[in-house]
Amino acid sequence: MPQFQNLMEVLKILPKTNCRQCLEKTCMAFAAAVFKGQKELILCPYVPPEILEGHGAVKRQDRNIDEDLDNAVERLKEKIRQTDLAAAAERTGGRWDGRRLTLKVMGKDFSVDAQGNLQTAIHANPWVTAPILNYILCCKGLPVNGRWTSMRELPGGKDWYHFFQHQCEKPLKKLADAYPDLFEDLVHIFDGRQVNGHYQADISVVLRPLPLVPLLVCYWRPEEGMDSNFNLFFDTTAEENLGIQGLYSLGAGITRMFQRLAQRHGVQVSP
Repeated sequence: MPQFQNLMEVLKILPKTNCRQCLEKTCMAFAAAVFKGQKELILCPYVPPEILEGHGAVKRQDRNIDEDLDNAVERLKEKIRQTDLAAAAERTGGRWDGRRLTLKVMGKDFSVDAQGNLQTAIHANPWVTAPILNYILCCKGLPVNGRWTSMRELPGGKDWYHFFQHQCEKPLKKLADAYPDLFEDLVHIFDGRQVNGHYQADISVVLRPLPLVPLLVCYWRPEEGMDSNFNLFFDTTAEENLGIQGLYSLGAGITRMFQRLAQRHGVQVSP
């Protein structure tokens, strides 16, 4: 098993966001603890599985990740109970009917009331639910400007792009390559709107995971001598309305949603 030669080798594969989910104050402190053998690399939830395996770490159990996310959702619900949802509706592009705030999420209604109770017409896994609640709490209400950019080019996206690519873009590319018709059906089930002239892709579809956080899906089919390509693009205002970690979680949640729906149609989806 490859051993780390120095602290910086550890730090290089961490997100460098100081999220504290490893219970250290900074990624630097966590890297030092890993290098000294005081903590395991697996305690960082953002290190891709192939890197964990390459360094001899036991594969992280999905159940444990889901439990952590469920706990995060409960904490967010507590904050929702302390939030003026009528005012939040104005910031987020939602609708307040006196009892519930309702957002359009992937073309479907997602509602939350003042007690934090959720009602939704979509299968919202915790990866999706957490950024939706964060959006309600933190969205700045910046209008969409129609200028697209990759995760890597967003102000805080450089350190997150590697994880976003491994957890979102690569799995979706694999699904689109293996089952292109099914993938296109899944996109349109969630109210995807075909657009033209974007990056000259074979498929260019805009999804609306959140009212002020659109997502551009671009897929280039394989050609003779050339591999396929798959990229996700955000509006340049996305980070202001959701935060970079929220964008990562949202992308991962949509990926899992697509994979699980594909499995329901009898498609074998490899991890």
